[in-house]
Amino acid sequence: MARVTVSQGLKGAFRIGQTMTVLGRTGLGWVRGHRPPAPRLLRETFESLGATYIKLGQFIASSPTFFPREYVDEFQGCLDRTPSIPYSDIRRILREELGRPLEEVYSEINPVALASASIAQVHAATLVSGEEVVIKVQKPGVETVLLTDLNFLYFSSRLVEALAPKLSWTSLSGIVEEIQQTMMEECDFIQEARNLDTFRRFLEDTHNDEVVVPRVHHEFSTRRVLTMERFHGVSLTDLETIRRVTNDPERTLITAMNTWFASLTQCEFFHADVHAGNLMVLDDGRIGFIDFGIVGRIRPQTWQAVSEFIAAVMAGNFDGMADAMIRIGITRESVDASALARDLRNLYQSMDRVVPDESALPGQGDDTEDEVNNILMEVVRIGEDHGLHFPREFALLLKQFLYFDRYVHILAPEMDVFMDDRLTMLH
Repeated sequence: MARVTVSQGLKGAFRIGQTMTVLGRTGLGWVRGHRPPAPRLLRETFESLGATYIKLGQFIASSPTFFPREYVDEFQGCLDRTPSIPYSDIRRILREELGRPLEEVYSEINPVALASASIAQVHAATLVSGEEVVIKVQKPGVETVLLTDLNFLYFSSRLVEALAPKLSWTSLSGIVEEIQQTMMEECDFIQEARNLDTFRRFLEDTHNDEVVVPRVHHEFSTRRVLTMERFHGVSLTDLETIRRVTNDPERTLITAMNTWFASLTQCEFFHADVHAGNLMVLDDGRIGFIDFGIVGRIRPQTWQAVSEFIAAVMAGNFDGMADAMIRIGITRESVDASALARDLRNLYQSMDRVVPDESALPGQGDDTEDEVNNILMEVVRIGEDHGLHFPREFALLLKQFLYFDRYVHILAPEMDVFMDDRLTMLH
């Protein structure tokens, strides 16, 4: 564990006080009649609580399998539109980090943030050389806030799991631990710069000229400041604008997915946060991967087991599904593979009952999709019921699958990801 100074301890205590004050204010507002729909109330509360809870909001926004649709929709605003800090603070941080007058580095900095996320905000700028760049600046005091909030959330989640054991399969504390690890990694921009360089080498080695990452200006970057090439484009979910850039949105999506899947085995890591704010379609039609603050590393044997699990699902091979799940999961006890396969078979029969026939009425498909998503999460629950606990790397993979599933529904709703030969990772 990291050492905590007296100053950090005092700031942590103050932060807990802030948290309780916000929660108390929300409760008082409810008593006094401020009763918006529950999803909006939760989003407003998370935004008031700041960085850590905004990150939790991002998790909700990107996880339609875990959460009801109304919550997923409400939290979309958490992806890249969080409250920004004053430009005067940005200039002060830049001067402190770069150790020189800003006029020697940037000829212009736009005082209005391009984006403000939970940990940092981004400003457009121009170098004295004339090159357009973006500057990612870490918000002041964010590390102390993160540590305090996440320790508080971890204690709370363990308490919930103890009081309601039936909820333990959702691994609340495990989710908090994952978020803590990834968020602390996000606070080190030097590591993020290395990640960008590594991913660029992966693209060069695989002769992939359809995908790009921003070039880093290392001489103008530190642990809290990252200066990099500016991209011009739109989010991968902006279908109407993408159609003005390319007449084949499906191919654009397939290129992004194939690149990401290739990185699982041919790069040191994979991008572990491919939400809509981090994948862009550039003006020239290329795809830009940005924000490498969170990356994941997967052992070859784990990815092999995941691939075999997908293949078994496609073939309806329940014994194969059970075998792959056992190899993916972690357990201290023996697992009855035949019993696990039997439960998966029962789940598959339930899935058959919710697949619509061709005479389904318009609008019924959305409800069916929700049911199927719920069944997919039942697979995880069944595994845990049999003593399997899935590692963090598997959770990161599942999270990215959920992102790409959302993009398929937006850009290529008719595409069958299991059967499309253009998706090289499944064939």
